Amino acid sequence: MDGSISIYIHVPFCVRKCRYCDFPSFSGLSGRMEEYFSALLTEIREEKLTEGRTAETVYIGGGTPSCVPPAFISGIMEELSKKYRISPDAEISMEMNPGTVNPEALKAYREAGINRVSLGCQSFNDQSLKRLGRIHSSEDILKTFDLLREEGFENLNIDLISSLPGEKKKDLIRSVEAALSLKPEHISVYSLILEPGTELYREYEENRLKDLPDEDETLENDLAVREMLKDAGYSRYEISNYSLTGRECAHNRVYWNRGDYRGFGLSAASLTGNRRFANTDDLVYIKSPGKTLKEDRILSDREAMEEFMFLGLRQCSGISEAGFMKAFGYSITEVFAKELQKQIKDGFMEHSGDRYYYNDRGLDVSNILLAEFIAYDKI
Repeated sequence: MDGSISIYIHVPFCVRKCRYCDFPSFSGLSGRMEEYFSALLTEIREEKLTEGRTAETVYIGGGTPSCVPPAFISGIMEELSKKYRISPDAEISMEMNPGTVNPEALKAYREAGINRVSLGCQSFNDQSLKRLGRIHSSEDILKTFDLLREEGFENLNIDLISSLPGEKKKDLIRSVEAALSLKPEHISVYSLILEPGTELYREYEENRLKDLPDEDETLENDLAVREMLKDAGYSRYEISNYSLTGRECAHNRVYWNRGDYRGFGLSAASLTGNRRFANTDDLVYIKSPGKTLKEDRILSDREAMEEFMFLGLRQCSGISEAGFMKAFGYSITEVFAKELQKQIKDGFMEHSGDRYYYNDRGLDVSNILLAEFIAYDKI
């Protein structure tokens, strides 16, 4: 198969599991790192479906990739370079947590090809960090960020979480101000989601989580953050993501535009054409890497169209009529005319030239709006 592809690598190890996290990750299993990475390299070596294609982006996520020995990360990049043509200007991202790196490790990551770092800060409020179960302090964030700059990393993202229990608007503003003072190239601000199975969710179920912001407070907070980031020169290009000009996350854009991507490792998902498949999220993966799947199916045209809409419309630039026609051979108005017209009439969506996109009002309630494009049998 020709064309470019994006690569995702999953590293499931953590120093400690955060209280809000439902990602497939584990703490206390450092003794299994070597066999896990051996399995991961085996999966890459045995890949046939996408081998030889040009990798425009690589993203190493987790878990906490920065809590494993750097040699494992170097090994992954070396194996990928044998299987794929890594573009000379490829965006190669790695997630890191404050307090889990040192100059020697950062140098090793740079030599391995890492050129973009997503730093999981979440908050600059030490009380909130403790409540979330994070292992770092606000001071650790500052020190780690300085280390990254000193080592020459020029493309840095800071992750923040809003709507935290016990936090007021002023607390969130202080976190955003602290993030802006560091002048990262990219800032992500995600609203806290209480996921079943997490410690925070159990606290909520037991009626012990009484200090969450209500909907009005959440919206007010989001508006304040949006204005702060805009005033500081960061453009909102997706519901939760802001960047300086030209610093948008290329890897995530592949997901939102339904480009091809190949995931390796525990629970990693892949999309090639209309085939979607994902590895098991059980450690049985180590015994049969890439061979035990929790999902493997061919999307119907209807399902692919739905994905085109609810992924593409997450972006502030929205979707194009030409892109829909090219992908499916149908005019977008043949399939979704009623929904598009309704959302435009209701003042949530704009239509300009070839593109449909949500305005700020639409992005604020996008979860509700995007659901309107799901489950339509019109072709």
